[in-house]
Amino acid sequence: MAGLLRMTWSRDSILRSWPARMRSRVEIMRLPFGGKSVCHDGMAEHVETRAANRGGHGKCVAAVLALLVIGLGCGARPEAPEEKPPRRSVPSESSAREARRVREPAVAGLFYPGEAKKLSGMIDTLLASAPDHSIPRLKGLVCPHAGYEFSGATAAIAYKLLAGRDVRTVVVMGASHYALLQGVSLPDADAYRTPLGLAPISERARALAGVAPFAREPRCPVRRPDWWRQASKAAPEAGQDTPETWEHSVEVQVPFLQKVLPDFQLLPMILGEVNPEQVARALAEQWDDKTIVVASTDLSHFHAYETARGLDRRCLRAIEALDLEAMSAQEACGKLPVLALLHLARQKGWKAQVLDYRNSGDVSGDKNRVVGYAAVAFYTPGPEQVAASERKFLLELARRTLRSVTASGDLPEVADADVPPKLREKRACFVTLTKGGALRGCIGHLTALEPLHRAVAENARNAALRDGRFPPVQAGELDEIRIEISVLTEPQPLAFTSPDDLLAKLRPHEDGVLLRIGARTATFLPQVWAQLPDKVQFLEQLSRKAGCDASAWRGKDVTLSIYHVECFAEEPPRS
Repeated sequence: MAGLLRMTWSRDSILRSWPARMRSRVEIMRLPFGGKSVCHDGMAEHVETRAANRGGHGKCVAAVLALLVIGLGCGARPEAPEEKPPRRSVPSESSAREARRVREPAVAGLFYPGEAKKLSGMIDTLLASAPDHSIPRLKGLVCPHAGYEFSGATAAIAYKLLAGRDVRTVVVMGASHYALLQGVSLPDADAYRTPLGLAPISERARALAGVAPFAREPRCPVRRPDWWRQASKAAPEAGQDTPETWEHSVEVQVPFLQKVLPDFQLLPMILGEVNPEQVARALAEQWDDKTIVVASTDLSHFHAYETARGLDRRCLRAIEALDLEAMSAQEACGKLPVLALLHLARQKGWKAQVLDYRNSGDVSGDKNRVVGYAAVAFYTPGPEQVAASERKFLLELARRTLRSVTASGDLPEVADADVPPKLREKRACFVTLTKGGALRGCIGHLTALEPLHRAVAENARNAALRDGRFPPVQAGELDEIRIEISVLTEPQPLAFTSPDDLLAKLRPHEDGVLLRIGARTATFLPQVWAQLPDKVQFLEQLSRKAGCDASAWRGKDVTLSIYHVECFAEEPPRS
């Protein structure tokens, strides 16, 4: 057992563990096995998981026994403890041809619930518990691919961003965990099946299949995972496994997508030994504004808790900086999908923002050997009218204001000579206070009434002391308060001919909305779309905020203006 824990999984040691027939095939094909690029750590981690006594994660069993593999890393915890008999192969050529067109799930009941009702309810709970993030012009995500009980909360934070967006194609890039694959494998199927139904595969897969390095399920050596007998699909005939047969890194993303997007097509791909820049160039040619790309990866594997946190912080810094060289040196089983996304982000001018990081020790309490998970968003930055130094000045001013007004009620004194010139210009703004991710106060102006620095100080005081929805902020709370400042453009009327026309013209996560119903008015900042991604619900709640019936926005005496914001905030308080 100890020997398994110390084992170094080189190319030769993995090949020696394979049957002679497969070893000879690999040697004949002379495939390079470049370590991380085909995720040899991922192929070995099932054995490592099996050999480790992981407490709440599962029971350690001897290496010679069949195992229901654990879900904290790239393994899974099964729904039921009983051993299933080996699956029979598909019985006839006609049914084989039919099954070939639908990619059946391999890890339903292992990495996530196998029953539709349980799966749907679990994802609903995870999404409802996920904090809201406002990311306009979202383009891509990094999501984990462990069992939902371990990494589902992190994945939900990322996928919650997709709700309400007009997304038609989702590219999901996974890493090859079981196949010695050269290039990129596309599924030879028309749809992915999960317990929630079918996700159609985009026609773009057909176009990519004819372009190097892409191919439809190319033949290559595949090592079956330890859990193949417990898989939710029939096993192929011996020797007929493909890179798609058992791969979980793409599959676990699909149920989340089915829950948050009502109508999308999937473009799934498994990356093996491949140049990630070549993948990015090919994707760039297929890109449009209604496409989102997901890179599926977990972070470091099986280190002690603090060691893992240090490794993972370095990895996430590399991702946020779009630093290809630094990322190439990091530990992540989906490093190649992440590198492909970073290449694409650099080509497109995107930025990255880490939304969540945790590891299996945070979930289970066992901090001896952990696996890291992160959610990262990629987005197109908007025009910046407030420079970084000016943002810093305003955030520090708002923080000084909170300290002053909670102590004495007075605004702090600011010498005009100390204020940057642009911040002396009249601008409209809002100041939002949150505590533990929940709203604690929000006050602002829709029109430019005074210099921006004074507006920030006034609105910080009002948000802390005069927002009638909340009791005044106390000095003892300040360490838990996070300040966010939104600088507004001038509202512009939005012409529409009918309620349906209005719905078609609204842009969730980008438009702030000023609604006028007769003499009544109300506004929602663009950040509110994170809580109300559905356009109808957004307008109904805004109507109620104006003191009208929920359906009043559909009436005749209604006008609407939109505005945009430049939003910046303090770093979240450390827990």
